[in-house]
Amino acid sequence: MKRTPSESAEIRISAETAGPGRADAAELTVQYRVVSDLFRPDYVPRYATAGAAGMDLHACIREPLTLAPGARVRVPTGIALQFPHAGVVGLVYARSGLAWRHGIGLPNGVGVIDSDYTGEIQVLLTNFADVPFVIHPGDRIAQIVFAPVYIARLQEVETFTPTARGERGFGSTGV
Repeated sequence: MKRTPSESAEIRISAETAGPGRADAAELTVQYRVVSDLFRPDYVPRYATAGAAGMDLHACIREPLTLAPGARVRVPTGIALQFPHAGVVGLVYARSGLAWRHGIGLPNGVGVIDSDYTGEIQVLLTNFADVPFVIHPGDRIAQIVFAPVYIARLQEVETFTPTARGERGFGSTGV
């Protein structure tokens, strides 16, 4: 069923839609809205396996896009998301297969989709390899993980409670 860019629907993330073996999965309903005429029903984010933590995001583009070595590009997904409350964040990660096989990743490491952002989800990709890479319409380009958000209240103190590690940083626990 093709939706127009103004229509919306819900992604219901539950044990039933997450796949077999996910009876212990927490449930979260995330609304989505189609924002591109290029969007196809198979671009709706889905979990690829029963144990997947992230839902795949697809390239919603008109024609193949060549990403030159060292270049970066914003790739539209054709959807916007609305989270049920401010206690949820969407974290966009690289797909490990694209990173390992082709050197394609997110230049900022992880994309953060704040709960009050309701525009189109776009994925910033960089080609870290030394050969061009072609992104085709519908390609799975990243994954989104939904996580709880804690509101931190910083409290200034003079000293911290001692820990075994203390202030030892980079490499302090070995290679």
